Amino acid sequence: MIGIFGGTFDPVHFGHLRPLLDVKQALGLDEVRLIPCLIPPHRGTPSASAEQRVAMLSLAMADTPGFVIDQRELHRGGPSYTVDTLLSLRHDLGDVRLCLIIGADAFMALDSWHQWQQLNQLAHIVVMQRPGTLLPKTGAVAELVEQAQALDVEELQQQAAGKILFQSVTQMDIAATSIRELVAQGKDVRFLMPDSVRHYIETVGLYKN
Repeated sequence: MIGIFGGTFDPVHFGHLRPLLDVKQALGLDEVRLIPCLIPPHRGTPSASAEQRVAMLSLAMADTPGFVIDQRELHRGGPSYTVDTLLSLRHDLGDVRLCLIIGADAFMALDSWHQWQQLNQLAHIVVMQRPGTLLPKTGAVAELVEQAQALDVEELQQQAAGKILFQSVTQMDIAATSIRELVAQGKDVRFLMPDSVRHYIETVGLYKN
């Protein structure tokens, strides 16, 4: 199985990396593809350039087997819609088992995503769940959970797509927005990200303004 995780990674930090490693180990994923977006549909334009964000990802993942960077959204152009990315992966990889990994907050708003009904037809959805996370009780997303929820990893392994699994991960309340604000204020951001990424930010002078 292949895990898919998209984002701006502006910058990448331990709040991305540790939960993804939790998911990789729990599900026995062959690899996790981190896919930096070009134009995020649900947030502002990234502060760092695409090249800088890829450079930070490369540094962060240098010693992590099974973590790879997939730049297809940067090369495609236009808004980085997840459905387009999954269609592209299906075209390239065929009938492999794909797991779209997303946070619980993003999952709660899944019905606001572009062509969201297709997502679960193209991949399993793995929701990174922290202690105390509440599942939707009503609405379209709640109906999807009722229809497709898997109780264990074995259900995901039986088909290429179509299931939803809630996976507990390490609780790390780290936000890229907060990191950028700290850097802009001249404060130390060590222990929030790999040292290699922190050194890159300092060397390049990112987020100073």
